[in-house]
Amino acid sequence: MHLHLPAGEQAITMLQTAISPVILISGVGLLLLSMTNRLGRVIDRARALYREWPKTHDTPTAQNIRTQLAILRRRAKYIQIAITLTVLSALSAVGLIMSLFIMTWLKWEWAGLIGGLFLASVGCLGGALVAFIADIYEALSAMHIEVDSVLQQPDRH
Repeated sequence: MHLHLPAGEQAITMLQTAISPVILISGVGLLLLSMTNRLGRVIDRARALYREWPKTHDTPTAQNIRTQLAILRRRAKYIQIAITLTVLSALSAVGLIMSLFIMTWLKWEWAGLIGGLFLASVGCLGGALVAFIADIYEALSAMHIEVDSVLQQPDRH
């Protein structure tokens, strides 16, 4: 089989069709950057709390640290799910772009493949955003624990 590169209008149409998935990949990349930054902060915070643990053993602060570490574990899991789904979204978009080019070159019409890859990409992105918002709620619950522990302490005036 001999492949012929599309010429003229066909090539322009193919490139125009591929623009949307390329933009999706760009947006997903920025979201992925944000998620990996959040994961790094979770890991850093967990390590800092773990270093504090020996100093607080058998004190009221120890339970606070245990609770925060449990929250950080859940947050890391949510972010892991979000990152995995975000990467799958980007890979689906890459597959979509490649399929568009190949189908144009070979003059194939597989609307089901194109629709399936697009739905997979957007579906994974939606799932990633749900996991991302779950991380946000967990982060807020950890903040409430810290604030409450400070507010419950008596004034030292």
